[in-house]
Amino acid sequence: MKLTKSREELAFELGISTRTLSRWLKKKEIILENRLLTLDDQIRIYENIGMKEKANALIYTLYLNR
Repeated sequence: MKLTKSREELAFELGISTRTLSRWLKKKEIILENRLLTLDDQIRIYENIGMKEKANALIYTLYLNR
């Protein structure tokens, strides 16, 4: 399993544009560096947009890969 994702991959997975993803992140005051999104970044994003189940699945993946 790939542990990092680009913003484009995450937006595609969510069924939204990268512009919409950027707006959501700005609205939730989530500031990210200009790099691939780590599992921690992805978990934070999913938790803040109301996708707790997806966040929990990533937490489990993170646990298994340590």
